[in-house]
Formats: sequence, structure tokens, C-alpha cells
Amino acid sequence: MKAIVQDRYGSPDVLALREVPTPAPAPGELLVRVHAASVNAYDWHAVRGDPYLYRLSFGLGKPKTSIRGQDFAGRVESVGTGVTRFGPGDEVYGDLGYASGAFAEHVCVPDALAEPKPANLTFEQAAAVPLAANTALVGLRDVGQVRPGQRVLINGASGGVGTFAVQLAKAFGAEVTAVCSTRNVELIGSLGADHVIDYTRDDFTRSGQRYDVVFDLVGNHSLTDLRRALTPRGTLALSGGGVSEGGSFFGPMALMLKGKLVAPFVRQRLSFVTAKQSRENLATLRELIESGKIAPVVDRTYPLSKVPEAIRYLEVEHARAKVAITI
Repeated sequence: MKAIVQDRYGSPDVLALREVPTPAPAPGELLVRVHAASVNAYDWHAVRGDPYLYRLSFGLGKPKTSIRGQDFAGRVESVGTGVTRFGPGDEVYGDLGYASGAFAEHVCVPDALAEPKPANLTFEQAAAVPLAANTALVGLRDVGQVRPGQRVLINGASGGVGTFAVQLAKAFGAEVTAVCSTRNVELIGSLGADHVIDYTRDDFTRSGQRYDVVFDLVGNHSLTDLRRALTPRGTLALSGGGVSEGGSFFGPMALMLKGKLVAPFVRQRLSFVTAKQSRENLATLRELIESGKIAPVVDRTYPLSKVPEAIRYLEVEHARAKVAITI
């Protein structure tokens, strides 16, 4: 099969399209013919090995896994022993987590990480959902504990996670303020945001407005500034950030670590968003999508051979919403 392979850390140029053996499903696994994948900031970090702290997970000298890509959508070709939920021909989607491997024609997926694909989405749209939408769901429902009537601000609303977060916060009954750049104001307004702040013109941390939940997806403000935008007992949900300048040891983790150190001493809740893969969450997201409450936004689509260009677009052009890969 064809796959995008990475042997060392570096720019997207280290990625190469190669022929590799097609895997066989182990007990409890599905062999999925991948029809689409999507690019996440995680892929950029894994390709660059940046920040260096991440290499404790990625691999110190070189990547532990050679095939990138977390999000997948495709059809089951065969199943390993013990798998009863799926059979050949079933359409599935999911997030492979640190294991990666979705930038390939086939991938073996643990049964616990796959769910039926939303029936009203194309494969490209479905592949745009798992990691980003799950992060938004965990950040708002579990960490932020968003309730109807609360005021929620999403910093980084035009990114992959942000576009889902705007829609989910509205679905949860919140009054949503979204922060993005000028070119994305119309898009974010169309997703249901009650208020849109253009960060090139206004700084939400100095507006005097206070929010019950601030979901920070960028990491471009200090902890002090972010806390200023919270109510006295509000919640700050920190989810790192997207791509960065590179060459750092902590990168977006620095803000999270500061939050963890300060959290025990303040009344406001300062929390990480750790969105592990979850079959239950995929099922919840499918229900929300099929009911029309949320929908993925795909900015661009690239073929498998152009994955390096797709990651470079994410890195340089600040992609809006999601970038999909057709396989």
C-alpha cells in the first residue's frame, strides 16, 4: 500500500510517499481501507518534533511511528478475531491517537477506537471530525461544564477545534463570543456565534467583559490576561495552541504548566484539556452531526501525495477550520 512515511524530524519535506506492507488486523482490530484523513496541529508537532518536550512521547532521536495521521474515515475490509460490532463494508471513522497511521491506504484500528461514520457526511467531512471535535467536546462539556445561559469565549475560533467549539457551545445553550482574525469573521458568524471579536482590532482580555468559561486554543495571551477575562469563579480551559515558531522546549505547554502551578491558589478553575480517544464521544458527535446541531468545516482537500503541502499550508497559511486528505 502507499503511505506517507517519516524517518526523521524536520520540515514537511522529510515526509515521503512510499510503498509499505499492508498491515493485517490483530485480534480486536479492524483493517480499514482509508478513504480520507485530516491534518491536525498534532501532525505538525510530530513532524517537527517540536516542542522538544513532546519528543518524550514522539520518540527522542526519531519518531517512534513512521506513518503520520490520526483522523481517519473509511470502510472496513476485514476484522480480527473477537470483533463483533463491525464487518466488511461498514463505514467507520475515528482517531488513532499517538499511534497515528492514517496517511495511508490501509490502517489497522482497535475496535475500541472506531465508530460508525455519520451517515450525512462524506468521508472527507467525517475525517475532519474526530480529534478536533472531541477536543472541543471535552473542553466545553467536561472541563468547562458549560450550562445554558453561560457566557463562553472561544479564543482561536476559526481553527479546527474552534469551529466545532463555537457550534457545540451554542448547542449547549451558551452565549458564545468567538475570537478570530478579520478574514474569518463572516465564517464564524455563520456558525452561530453571538458575538465575534476581530483580534486585529480588539483585545478581549482588556475589554472589561467577563466570561464564565474561556476556552483558549491559541496560547497567545499570558495567564494573567486570560484570568482577567474570567468571572471570579469562571473556568479557563487550556488546550495548548496550534503551530508555533518552532525550536522551543515547552512551546504551548508553558502556559499549561503555569496554569497548573497557579490553579491551587486561585478561586477560578484553571484546567488542561486532555482529549483522549473515546468511542462514546465519537458516538455523541455522530448524533450531534446527524441531528444537524454541528457540522465540520473543511477549508481545503489534498490528495495523499500532497500531505507535505497540506501540513505546510497549516503551518504557514493559518488554515481555516480543517484540512482533509483524500486517499
